[in-house]
Amino acid sequence: MHLPHILLLEDDPAIAKTVVYAFERAGLRVTHCLLVADALRQLKTAPPDALVLDIGLPDGSGLDVCRQVRASATQRHLPVLVLSAQGEEIDRVVGLELGADDYVTKPFSPRELVARVRGLLRRVSAQASPAPPAPTGFTLDLDGQRATWQGQALPLTRRELGLLAELLRQPGRIRSRDALLSAVWGNDSESSDRTVDTHIKTLRAKLQQITPTLDPIATHRGLGYSIAPQT
Repeated sequence: MHLPHILLLEDDPAIAKTVVYAFERAGLRVTHCLLVADALRQLKTAPPDALVLDIGLPDGSGLDVCRQVRASATQRHLPVLVLSAQGEEIDRVVGLELGADDYVTKPFSPRELVARVRGLLRRVSAQASPAPPAPTGFTLDLDGQRATWQGQALPLTRRELGLLAELLRQPGRIRSRDALLSAVWGNDSESSDRTVDTHIKTLRAKLQQITPTLDPIATHRGLGYSIAPQT
């Protein structure tokens, strides 16, 4: 039986002990790292199923790890939760826009932290299920976390791929930001409409790198987004 493997990057021994205990009690396997350098080595030797990253570490920031994961061709879809004492809105927004999937502030409930990580793992599993046939112009392989547009591979993050898949489920139908947020990020996320807009912007830019004069994503002011792929 596969036990989900969580990589925890946290330099506070008391917090780390609490988190490790909560995860192991919930049936999750944990590798605890004290330093950014240790976490990066662990990612190479034994990639986890999800990451929980503190921000302030003696040798850097957990966001440095997040950036490297999102830039990796093989690991950019790993779920990332930031666990930080920096709880201002701007801190959460920066963390989420740098690629974190969720953001939990200290002090926190260990049970809630476990629930959030389990939610991230469930969404990864759900996105790996077979996708419906994509309209002309796109191909989707959610199991392999790959997509193409007009015959060319799209270097999408997991969130961008999730948004594309949701829009392609019903081409032409307007999907509200709230609906997309719930489907791709989950109801327990601290993300916002701005997060959806940011990821739509980066998704659209990647599509237009392939077809500069063709934009299949339509913005409906005050309503949301739709997609109408063209041949």
